Amino acid sequence: MEQSPSAAPTDDRHWRGSVRLAAGCALVLCALSLLVDWDAGSLTPLRALLWSLLSAAVFTVLLPPRVSAGPGWLAVSTPWSRLVVHTDALVAVRQYDGVSSHLVLRDAYGHRLELDPRTLAANPLLWHELDTGVRRSLEHGTLRHGADVLDRLGHRIDDETVRAVLRASGLS
Repeated sequence: MEQSPSAAPTDDRHWRGSVRLAAGCALVLCALSLLVDWDAGSLTPLRALLWSLLSAAVFTVLLPPRVSAGPGWLAVSTPWSRLVVHTDALVAVRQYDGVSSHLVLRDAYGHRLELDPRTLAANPLLWHELDTGVRRSLEHGTLRHGADVLDRLGHRIDDETVRAVLRASGLS
């Protein structure tokens, strides 16, 4: 999928902070495990390598997916893959609630991706790009399942935004 050169993609504005947190947790785990092993007198180069590999695995597990969007597309990137859907050609949107709430988006080209709806709530520009694409999907008649899911999500995001503005202004 090609991006238009005039429109810069919109990224999750909290992603870098989450990466720093994941790196910090991994580094603290590595430092503490090396320190405890050294204090016990059992630290060897092989054990240091294993602690470092374990810390790298923890970092990889804690690393959040990077969500970005542009005109007509939404992408979720992980260390292993990059999934992209055409938001102006969506055919289905489903929301699964529970311990790990997530949205599943499918487009007319067979692409599918999952993302946490809290990412959209925390990033109004990402939500705007998705909402614009959804409106185009509705105009084209491709979105047959899930318009109500996005409508509810949009209302929830708007309500949270209003509450945040009222709190910041001291009116609530």
